[in-house]
Amino acid sequence: MSSKVDYPITQAVRFLRANSIPFIPRLYPYEDHGGTGRASEMLEVPEHRVIKTLVMQSDEKNPFIVLMHGDREVSTRGLARRIGVKQVHPCDTKNAERLTGCQVGGISPFGTRTRLKVYVESTILELDRIYINCGKRGFLAEMDPRALEKALAPERVSVAIEP
Repeated sequence: MSSKVDYPITQAVRFLRANSIPFIPRLYPYEDHGGTGRASEMLEVPEHRVIKTLVMQSDEKNPFIVLMHGDREVSTRGLARRIGVKQVHPCDTKNAERLTGCQVGGISPFGTRTRLKVYVESTILELDRIYINCGKRGFLAEMDPRALEKALAPERVSVAIEP
């Protein structure tokens, strides 16, 4: 008897199911340092729709998540101003993995080990479909960004810059 489930059951998948968030599992061959460009190429979707989950922290060491288009970078100066701190910077790999329970390259904003505040680049919510990490390298969830908004209640920011 074969199972219909042909994708990993991660904490993110459990979170999405528990919250009745519809998604389509999208697997692709992961490549170290391939980033959103690799996912975009393998899934044949625009990189702008592949969403990065970035674990960052303020100068007071308060961690949080920023969701950003794959083809954009975060203006750390703009984000710091927006959230009222002096500086923000990426968490180191060890802390990002400890906080989320996922390996870097597979970090999802859903079902993180530690509940983290989530900021989302506002233009992400204007797209019709997005592709976001689902808790394992090479595994994205295709979904309506309004479902992401329902699941995470993120705070909208406008801090995208072209690399």
